[in-house]
Amino acid sequence: MIYRGVVAFFALCVPLLVGLVAWEIARAGWPALHRFGFSFLTSSEWNPVKRIFGAAPAIYGTLVSSAIALTLAAPLAIGVSLWLSEFSPRALRQPVAFLVDLLAAIPSVVYGLWGIFVLLPVLRDPVMPFLRDRLGLGHTPFFAGPAYGPSLLAAGLILAIMILPYIASVSREVLLAVPRSQREAALALGATRWEAIWHIVLPHARTGIAGGVILGLGRALGETMAVTMVIGNRPEISASLLAPGYTMASLIANEFSEASSDAHLSALMAVGFTLFVITILVNAVARWLVWRVERGAQGHA
Repeated sequence: MIYRGVVAFFALCVPLLVGLVAWEIARAGWPALHRFGFSFLTSSEWNPVKRIFGAAPAIYGTLVSSAIALTLAAPLAIGVSLWLSEFSPRALRQPVAFLVDLLAAIPSVVYGLWGIFVLLPVLRDPVMPFLRDRLGLGHTPFFAGPAYGPSLLAAGLILAIMILPYIASVSREVLLAVPRSQREAALALGATRWEAIWHIVLPHARTGIAGGVILGLGRALGETMAVTMVIGNRPEISASLLAPGYTMASLIANEFSEASSDAHLSALMAVGFTLFVITILVNAVARWLVWRVERGAQGHA
């Protein structure tokens, strides 16, 4: 009975801690939210001198850069985890897995420095001109404009590298947890190796893989230093991925130490609360989708 009570207390500490963090951030950001109302989320003007604050460019940059990262990293990470769990020679499995996991241990500021000195020059020339001119994508609004280097595309690429090990590690462990008997049963019934993976292994592991993708998305939404160093930090909304942008985390990192007025500090705290809410909503929607998938699979079974 005592053990049950202690365990229940520790379990309740987690949502209590989350609630306290949310309350403190919301309390500090309430003056800005009360003053500007819903326009705080829709306005694009951020002017600390005039004490006019709008978080729309930062919200847009956060969502776009995270979407780019997830689009690039999720297929690659799942492919890596499939190769490691199903196809790799035994001699290569552990070294490659170690190198993939090592990506998660690199500090974000090191990623940022690598982005400044390696990624941005490569993007500026030849990648961005190639996408815009050679492939003809410059006629679309998504690749229009000059190739600065610092951009939403650069932020999305560096985030993709950073979240790849999280998705790959979780997916690999989930795939390895699928009972070997299920693979052997599918092969014994005449399925090819790929058919066994596609129809047996992946459906069995999809919930865990979705969890890894959610973990990577949470990391991308809140990443600060590396994104701050390569995104350009311009508070404007542009459809072009080649244009500089802003994220909520980089906005807070850049301006928190320079916030000289209560209104500016409250606006930054309101941005932090918005980022907190978006993260909670994204994870809640993702968990709901996983629940729907599991329920549908049980219904078909």
